[in-house]
Amino acid sequence: MDVDDLLHTLENLPRPRLLVIGDLMLDRYTYGAASRISQEAPVIVLQASETEDRLGGAANTANMAQGLLAEVTCVGVVGQDDAGAQVRELLQAAGIDAVVFTDASRPTTLKERFIGRAGSRHPSQILRVDREDCREISVELAEKLAWEVADRAADCDAVIISDYGKGLCSPALLRRVIAAARAAGAPVLVDPARGGDFSHYRGATLLKPNRPETELATGLAIQDQAGALIAARRLCQDYDAQLAVVTLDRDGMALVAREAGVVGDGGRVFPSKARAVYDITGAGDMVMAMLGVCLGSGISPASAVQLANIAGGLEVEKAGVAIVTREEIVAELQLHRPPRQRKLLSLEEAAALAARRRALGARVVFTNGCFDLLHVGHVSYLTEAAALGDLLIVGVNSDASVRKLKGPERPVIGETDRAAMLAALACVEAVVVFDDDTPHRLLHAIRPDVLVKGGTYTPQEVVGREVVQAYGGQVLVTGMTDGISTTRIIQSILPAPARSKAG
Repeated sequence: MDVDDLLHTLENLPRPRLLVIGDLMLDRYTYGAASRISQEAPVIVLQASETEDRLGGAANTANMAQGLLAEVTCVGVVGQDDAGAQVRELLQAAGIDAVVFTDASRPTTLKERFIGRAGSRHPSQILRVDREDCREISVELAEKLAWEVADRAADCDAVIISDYGKGLCSPALLRRVIAAARAAGAPVLVDPARGGDFSHYRGATLLKPNRPETELATGLAIQDQAGALIAARRLCQDYDAQLAVVTLDRDGMALVAREAGVVGDGGRVFPSKARAVYDITGAGDMVMAMLGVCLGSGISPASAVQLANIAGGLEVEKAGVAIVTREEIVAELQLHRPPRQRKLLSLEEAAALAARRRALGARVVFTNGCFDLLHVGHVSYLTEAAALGDLLIVGVNSDASVRKLKGPERPVIGETDRAAMLAALACVEAVVVFDDDTPHRLLHAIRPDVLVKGGTYTPQEVVGREVVQAYGGQVLVTGMTDGISTTRIIQSILPAPARSKAG
């Protein structure tokens, strides 16, 4: 994995327009204490305390894609019932453009999960109750859906088909959807239903079955990576797919391309990071959403699968179906960088970090200095500065600029080590080394909400205040630790003849 390349890809992703069509569902979670056994029968009693509704099925895929900053249109069918009304309401609340038809002859698919807590132990699912009708939708309704997709496909960067086998994705409708998308030049990504017959997905750009679905569709047992790649190639051959992605749970994801040279000879298996699995619900939808965002943005299949692999892994660490954001994926990628590099950023990287976090509502704080001989005064003021916002970015003067400011005997510690020590502080989010005499160039690029300086300065004396105040930012000064300074520490160490020279 080339972490820097993936970070650059993710940070430069546009907001693709995605159309998601498939089985709309409502996921309902009922939480409570499960600490006793019924006197009537040997069963757990759930003392319900909270109920939560979330989007499920294709609606969840649409919601996750929206959470990844795509512009999403969701097309589907619900019943004429309270669950259907709730699906509509949740789609609207998520800001998703929803084209939802009502079929009074069938209920909205509802999956109700009962989650029990016992003392301080991990909450566990006790029971799931499904209400659904899996009969194929009527020809008339399929025709309406097909026309909606055909009408909107030209404005989409990718089409996602989320088939849960609940009756919406009829062979006739799928043929129309795939044909419309291909005519518009939009890739078609399919999350297939389990059943073995993938013939109605023929001509799709990408098929994304899991291991059991792939084994049923190909008749091949997948026992190792080589077997996964063989089965993925069979999917491409048998169903005229350009790409096949087989999800292998903890073993990662296998990617094969029908066209030579797209992925590499024979395809590739991308391993997954070992994780504490909280709940697998929604992981497949998350993978599909990330693949849609990437391929709809023109990203290479290999990069798309690696990002989708990370997104799916983050999803299983969450309770139930929950959105994974681009910011969370960036943070996860940062963990794959060598520890010393995670916080040591270029100015461009720091500016991108600040922009991402600010877009999510974070308050960015910036300070700068030489930080030669890091001491308790520095640590106190940096801790105080970090508390003024959500992330602290520190600009540290390079060796050359320190010599200009302090004289030829300084710095005592080189810029690489000074930056590394600052990066080791938990309160510091990022460190940027700069050569300029002033931090003006950094301030113009990072645009912090708060510029902080520690010591005896007044706000009017802080270098760069005019830059920050010009766009409405704040300039603040923290307190100082009495009797502590780098100069005093150096003077206390040096022999008497050298003290005057150091000062």
